[in-house]
Amino acid sequence: MNTQSLVTITRQSGYQFLVDFGPGMTDLRVDEPEPLGKGEGPSPDRLLMAAVANCLCASLTFSLNKFKQDPGPLSATVSADVVRNEANRLRIGTLKVEITLGGQWGAMPHLDRALAQFEEFCTVSMSVREGIRIDVGITDSAGTRIK
Repeated sequence: MNTQSLVTITRQSGYQFLVDFGPGMTDLRVDEPEPLGKGEGPSPDRLLMAAVANCLCASLTFSLNKFKQDPGPLSATVSADVVRNEANRLRIGTLKVEITLGGQWGAMPHLDRALAQFEEFCTVSMSVREGIRIDVGITDSAGTRIK
């Protein structure tokens, strides 16, 4: 099954952009932190961090639900180690995700089975781990393809 997602991003000013997720969804303002931007919204690295953590939490919930287990009000904290590559460019080196379940281990008899498989259900984290091919095209305002 192949599906395609579409998100539109429009520059507002400076490094601030408006993210349109599509009909029926709330737009999101994103921005780079100071000194580049004004920090008036999450930055791209924070969006990636949130996407990975959200997908892992949803996948854990899905996995536990398969065994009729309720994870309760689980939460996650994600941190990123930002490093410089060989060309001295900033890159996310490692993401560390800490998930806290809303319930206790003993109250979830199938937790071990859910934990053994939940990461495989996470589209985002598994894609990031494997690497994602990114094709970039650039067109000017007159519709001329530049790249």
